[in-house]
Amino acid sequence: MTGTRLGQYLAERLQDLVLESADLQDFLQELCQFSAGFIGKATGLPVLCAVTLVRARRPAASAGSGPAAMLLGEVQRATGESPSLAALESGTTVSVPDARTDTRWPRYSRAVMKTGQLSALSLPLRLDPEAAASVSFFAPEAGAFDDEAIVICEAFAARAGKAMRLAGRIAASKDLNDDLLEALKSRTSINLASGIVMGQSRCSQAEAFAILSRVSSNRNVKLRVVAEDLLRRFDTKPGAAHFHG
Repeated sequence: MTGTRLGQYLAERLQDLVLESADLQDFLQELCQFSAGFIGKATGLPVLCAVTLVRARRPAASAGSGPAAMLLGEVQRATGESPSLAALESGTTVSVPDARTDTRWPRYSRAVMKTGQLSALSLPLRLDPEAAASVSFFAPEAGAFDDEAIVICEAFAARAGKAMRLAGRIAASKDLNDDLLEALKSRTSINLASGIVMGQSRCSQAEAFAILSRVSSNRNVKLRVVAEDLLRRFDTKPGAAHFHG
């Protein structure tokens, strides 16, 4: 397959992963599986793959091509150190030719060796602002990722980054919709609860809202929680759900 045809195949296959995935986490998992297989065939290496994604105001996400790769993700979260995080923070490719002699991330390197891997290669993925990601490959041989393999992996990472940008934008749009729906739900609950207080206390809407806010502060819980609690009491005990705060 020529370079042009290979590039087209990668672009189409990665786009399919985005479109066929149920959500962002599903996409990350499918990306790891595909990446491990593609890089394994391209380099002739039995590789594992792991992906790390960090987004503003959202929990970090990760995935792995198998149990060993996912275990390394857990070690990364526990130790806060890894070539993957280094690539993510620096925006440059990070190579670990031999985990037995590498001293930069000792706890992580020990975990790599326990999974039967000796080489690691982590590459940053170019994403939109307020997001960063890296893809890592692992092989059971020392020095597995030579200069030629690194070129292949970097070319792949460039394509994978475009797919992840698309997946991230779709996820961000869904998150925004979910946040708006939650805000509308909260506002509806608060308005209904204010109406109940107005009817019981014969006060204005502003005064009812102030009463709910005071209860929220006294109980140290969100205003929405106070409102929903009042609505539950009103629904289950009609005529006896007077609000005392």
